Amino acid sequence: MGIWLNESSVDGFILLGIFSQSQTDLLLFSAVMLVFTVALCGNVLLIFLIYTDARLHTPMYFFLSQLSLMDLMLVCDIVPKMAVNFLSGRKSISFAGCGIQIGFFVSLVGSEGLLLGLMAYDRYVAISHPLHYPILMSQKVCLQIAGSSWAFGILDGIIQMVAAMSLPYCGSRSIDHFFCEVPALLKLACADTSLFDTLLFACCVFMLLLPFSIIVTSYARILGAVLRMHSAQSRKKALATCSSHLSAVSLFYGAAMFIYLRPRRYRTPSHDKVVSIFYTVLTPMLNPLIYSLRNREVMGALRKGLDRCKVGSQH
Repeated sequence: MGIWLNESSVDGFILLGIFSQSQTDLLLFSAVMLVFTVALCGNVLLIFLIYTDARLHTPMYFFLSQLSLMDLMLVCDIVPKMAVNFLSGRKSISFAGCGIQIGFFVSLVGSEGLLLGLMAYDRYVAISHPLHYPILMSQKVCLQIAGSSWAFGILDGIIQMVAAMSLPYCGSRSIDHFFCEVPALLKLACADTSLFDTLLFACCVFMLLLPFSIIVTSYARILGAVLRMHSAQSRKKALATCSSHLSAVSLFYGAAMFIYLRPRRYRTPSHDKVVSIFYTVLTPMLNPLIYSLRNREVMGALRKGLDRCKVGSQH
């Protein structure tokens, strides 16, 4: 144990990354940095609009602000380190840095998955029980939903971080990924990881399939409620409020299930790295765009804010 502590904690790990120094990869890296900048600005702007515009002080937008905060933290956990490693040519990450990255990544992905599930329940209540919505989705309930999403995600992150960091690592230090991800790190452990593999799979099944089942159940009931509506206008409005959420769910769950619920023999590092880019950078960029460009209230708040800026600059 002492040898492992000295070796691992002093030497840290090498992140092989996703980009080489070729011209094509330089272009791809620039594209990722552009996406990162848009994700950063989009999520900060969305959080700002939701907290400053009184018309957006509703349960749906409160959950959306939490989703944006998770996305913001997720891109900041992964991309800056990847960019520093690529630009400096140094590919190292310290043992503690690796543990922190794992903790944040697992916590945020877990929290986001649960929040997306509970946001589907919010849409179901809004469409199927509109008269009881203010009572069923009171401020207290909203805080409990957001708090439980964060709490379960953080618990999952701590469990996986402690378990991964307590394994002995000897021999190769090279992680075939652009960030410290648990499955990629486990390949370097010089101990039997079958128990941890089972724990990891159980965590993933719980954190992905539980909220996914809430989403499927909620949308099955929403569909039933929409089909019972007599007015075509009401049906159109109900489906419009769900389309943004369904887009976000498809992006997040499609990528996460592809990575974590596939049998190990079908996994390849190159596939995992490409799909990881998808939901660590692309999804956080697309979520604010999906929710704002397709949403009249958010666009209205943005226009109001811009008008205020114009008036302020003219004085």
